[in-house]
Amino acid sequence: MTRYLITGAAGMLGQDLQRALSGRDVTALRRADLDVTDRDAVLAAVAGHDVIVNAAAYTKVDDAETHEGEAYAINATGVENLALAAREHGVKLVTVSTDYVFDGQGTSPYAEDAPRDPLNAYGRTKAAGEELAIAAHPDGTSIVRTAWLYGADGPNFAKTMVRLAASHETVSVVADQLGQPTWTVDLAERIVALVDSGAPAGIYHGTNSGEATWFDFAREVFRLAGLNPDRVTPTDSAQFVRPAPRPSYSVLGHSAWQSAGLPPMRAWKEALADAAGHGVLEQHDNTESGR
Repeated sequence: MTRYLITGAAGMLGQDLQRALSGRDVTALRRADLDVTDRDAVLAAVAGHDVIVNAAAYTKVDDAETHEGEAYAINATGVENLALAAREHGVKLVTVSTDYVFDGQGTSPYAEDAPRDPLNAYGRTKAAGEELAIAAHPDGTSIVRTAWLYGADGPNFAKTMVRLAASHETVSVVADQLGQPTWTVDLAERIVALVDSGAPAGIYHGTNSGEATWFDFAREVFRLAGLNPDRVTPTDSAQFVRPAPRPSYSVLGHSAWQSAGLPPMRAWKEALADAAGHGVLEQHDNTESGR
């Protein structure tokens, strides 16, 4: 039986990974259980497992601008530690990365082999983590890039929209950033399918298909929550200046799934409707979406 180790198990994706692996031999470690920046601790934790799925990350995008060293320790050094331990023990590593490794200036979906060119500190640390992991364990590391995540167990954009609807007649949402809303349940199930398929090591893009602006995403959230989508009004990024610049284009291509014998992940609207049916939009929180 394959023995799985999940790091970052308390997060939104980490909890859905545990559900996707229900009934299997799984060790789920939270941040309090394993500090991925501690190489010796990581080496000890990996022993006895066959697959590591790394969902641990520093995801505070704006804070990373002034705490890049802390973000690097988790997103780069921590990932390298997991890759080195995976190589030492002869196991596979699947680590989750982000669309922020790109500059967001594209006009067509980013291919898996497109050059990394991050535009903020968070993206730099995640890009470094990819490079270090591949260098440390090239034949056993798979990178799954994702974006615009939402789910039941953590703060995210979809739940924020429902919360704001309760206190605001209208909600202004940016309409000049394009990406792919992605349900953590779909991502978790796809990561498990990737491992089960015996796919080669490499880079895969784990996002729901299609594309949307945050404005489109918010309108669909309102509609599925039984609210009038016309209460969502468009604005532009200049009205929401933040410490870390955001990519204006974050659509990822999905051609690498063919080599794994898997179709691209389903359309984002279909996934969001399914998530709504599972009560995701009924849970309220107040933080931006994570990656």
